[in-house]
Amino acid sequence: MSDAARAPETAGSEIARVPASVAEALRSDVIAVRIRPGDAVTEAAVSARFAVSRPTARIAIDQLVRAGLLRREPNRGARVPALSRHDIADLYDNRALVEGAALAALARLGSVPADAVRSNRTLAEAPDDAPFAADDIAFHRALVAAQPSPRLTRMHEGLMGEIELCIGQVDANSLWRPAEIASQHARILEAVTAGDPDLAATLVREHIETSRDRLLAHADAQTRPGQPHT
Repeated sequence: MSDAARAPETAGSEIARVPASVAEALRSDVIAVRIRPGDAVTEAAVSARFAVSRPTARIAIDQLVRAGLLRREPNRGARVPALSRHDIADLYDNRALVEGAALAALARLGSVPADAVRSNRTLAEAPDDAPFAADDIAFHRALVAAQPSPRLTRMHEGLMGEIELCIGQVDANSLWRPAEIASQHARILEAVTAGDPDLAATLVREHIETSRDRLLAHADAQTRPGQPHT
């Protein structure tokens, strides 16, 4: 096939890749809280920062809106959502249900994905003050993706955008140490490898519930006296 014949496909791939790259850069900034809850993410700002067209910026923003990392508000554009106490509890409670089921299913297979092992090794070797959100997210995503139900994976993905916002807050406020996370992850991996569905599900639920409780306690501590919890 000639280069000319391949050109339209190559151009199409480039067109698809640019918004995805911009969206991934924005996602990293949101998770790392470089773009903070409540901050606006406008097409004009994204276009200028990444030297892309406004339509490309819009596509990238829309990808994050669909993922739950941004919300569009009437007459205000897209913003990083500021999750309420109820939001956090609801997200983590549902995540515990989904990941508990996923880890039980994975344990019945008795094998762990290499990506999860690699992510956890990075956490185990990281210094106490190292950012951990990306590796923590990658670990959990890899485990759920490795279990046999595509529907369960889709359910998990439906939660993960907003969960990533939470994990970013946990990381930014140093509510875990990387080695502490890695230790709990290692126990989960051991239960999966041992083929123990009940233990794997219990351990991942406890791990998630601990994160929930630490983040809620932090949110409560940040609430000013007399300000109602939402």
